[in-house]
Amino acid sequence: MVGEGVADLLGEVAGLGPYFEIVTGAAVGAGWRPFPDDEWVLGATVEYGERLGTGERRVAASILFQGLASRLWSPVVAAAARGIVPDLADLRWRWAPGEAVALGLAEPRGWRVEGVGEAADLVHPMVVDGHLRALRETMLSFVSLADGLVWGNAVSALAGSLNVGPSGGFRAALVRELLGREPLAGAGAFEADGFVRRNCCLYYRVPGGGMCGDCGLLSRNLR
Repeated sequence: MVGEGVADLLGEVAGLGPYFEIVTGAAVGAGWRPFPDDEWVLGATVEYGERLGTGERRVAASILFQGLASRLWSPVVAAAARGIVPDLADLRWRWAPGEAVALGLAEPRGWRVEGVGEAADLVHPMVVDGHLRALRETMLSFVSLADGLVWGNAVSALAGSLNVGPSGGFRAALVRELLGREPLAGAGAFEADGFVRRNCCLYYRVPGGGMCGDCGLLSRNLR
């Protein structure tokens, strides 16, 4: 494991957009909690529902889960494509009503990687088992979410990370490798015109929402 250069790399990756940002160093201190935190997950879900104008908690929870999954996948995959998988074991987050979610690492470190398989072997258990399953269990304590929806949201977030910045080469290969691993396998597929998931995140139930571009309810068939 290495520490030198990881903060600088995460700073470069953050330049791709807000979903790629992981705050590092002394800025991650008081007011930050381990991710996920039960109280904040519930609070953020309630606020998302109010912001979206929906009284259906499962809709708000679904969309929040997908957004948080994007914030996990995006910087990790982009950093891995640059040679380092950041370690999220000590990941912290900050949230307050009316503010955007922020992720942070006080002492960023990671593993140098060369091959796609090597990177996937680190990224998959860290993101899926270390954080997404915990987030799922936290949400299930106050709302009912089908497994298909949860992991469909995870694959949509993962595939969507390629929509910003360079989308080919190592980065695309890593995404495809991760999509083939359980519980993500079979939840979606790349077609000639883009990625299509097998189900829906429920965004169509948001007032004025509609269907997302990769929605499984659209009239396209998976290969």
